[in-house]
Amino acid sequence: MSKPTLKRREQFKFFFPIQTRWADNDIYGHVNNVTYYSYFDTAANSLLIQKTGFDIHHSEIIGLVVDSACSFQQELSFPEIIEVGVAIGKVGNSSLRYELAIFKQGQHEAAAQGHFVHVFVDRISRKSTTIPEAMRDVLNHYLL
Repeated sequence: MSKPTLKRREQFKFFFPIQTRWADNDIYGHVNNVTYYSYFDTAANSLLIQKTGFDIHHSEIIGLVVDSACSFQQELSFPEIIEVGVAIGKVGNSSLRYELAIFKQGQHEAAAQGHFVHVFVDRISRKSTTIPEAMRDVLNHYLL
């Protein structure tokens, strides 16, 4: 299997800084692989909250993760400040695909990269719903 082409810092317009925590490290002394998904989730939702005004507590719709993947290129560890780049790969009728990459400070190639798909549903019924036009307009600015 060939390695994916590494994403570069210049491909992203939104970055979310994260300080790794002591608890992120596993017994081998590096950030455990499941924690990368937590970084992705935090950064993607931060884009929604900060840039579209999405209200995670009161919005009539919510985003449910239906697909995710991560390719690991370099180890991360505590203590380290990383930046998660978030771009939009595709805006569908009710789904949103994020392209994400984790960068060590000062590095231009991703230490890890992947994707994450939200399907937006009604908060109560959990039935798929259209992404609001105002949200869609903002997210189009972050298309990869």
